[in-house]
Amino acid sequence: MKLKKPVLLMGALALVLTLAACGNNGENKGASNSTDTNKALSGSILAVGSTALQPLVEQVGQKFMADSKYAGVQVQVQGGGSGTGLTQVSGGQADIGNSDVFAEEKLKDADADKAKELIDHQVAVVAMSIVSNKDTGVDTLTKQQMVDIFTGKVTNWKEVGGIDQKIVIVNRPSSSGTRSTFEKYALGTKVEDLSGAILEESSGTVRKLVGETPGAIGYLAFSYLDDSIKSIKYDGVEAKVENVITGEYPVWAYEHMYTKGEPNEVVKAFLDYMVSDEVQNEDVVELGYIPASQMQVTRDVDGNVTKK
Repeated sequence: MKLKKPVLLMGALALVLTLAACGNNGENKGASNSTDTNKALSGSILAVGSTALQPLVEQVGQKFMADSKYAGVQVQVQGGGSGTGLTQVSGGQADIGNSDVFAEEKLKDADADKAKELIDHQVAVVAMSIVSNKDTGVDTLTKQQMVDIFTGKVTNWKEVGGIDQKIVIVNRPSSSGTRSTFEKYALGTKVEDLSGAILEESSGTVRKLVGETPGAIGYLAFSYLDDSIKSIKYDGVEAKVENVITGEYPVWAYEHMYTKGEPNEVVKAFLDYMVSDEVQNEDVVELGYIPASQMQVTRDVDGNVTKK
């Protein structure tokens, strides 16, 4: 009988140690989960493409990196046009392809399968305005007048009610999503590059040239409009946000940020940040874009517009 007490004591002690060990393991596991949950993100993001979208992505990228939760993330933004953005994200050279047009519009025929690999993240609506040098004497142009100008049938501002001044076209290259949007929704047709026309990849440079060149005409996203140039009405309809929202002003498109497949954790955090209430209600509006949620109409890849 005397031998049983040590055995019982040893068993009890073993039980206590086992329970304590389990308790410690549970605490350690919980601490580990907590650390993983609160772990700050780190990495880099390269977004390439649309210069119409570039000002928004650049500004939001700076705010994103300034947030303590994302201090370990570097966001780099480059222009080059929508076609470049789509090609680079498809090829893996960029994490995000910024585009003013649906991927299916740019990547087709032999590249159609590449478009299917891309995931569309719509972050805003962009509208474009016809712009001219401030001294042309013209405030509004009809659709047909714009077609005539960009196809070379009209070459002097006096032919459309302006001053006696040769028209100088400042156009965008064929890779530009801004050009695609303008041709599709303002002109209703693709146009050839005319002899003597100026081709510029950067929206900022287009604005500078139109403002400084007598007789110049071009087109820009609302985010680039300022007092250095004149915004021309489209068939008498003013290029302003209110008219875009109702669908009365037709020259607009969605701003897309494409990823090849599902984005990784870092890229997803940035894309989620882009569509957050803070960014949509502040940065998007401040820079002249339109939150997609405010639109009273929608538009599909074929250009069909329907009321919400």
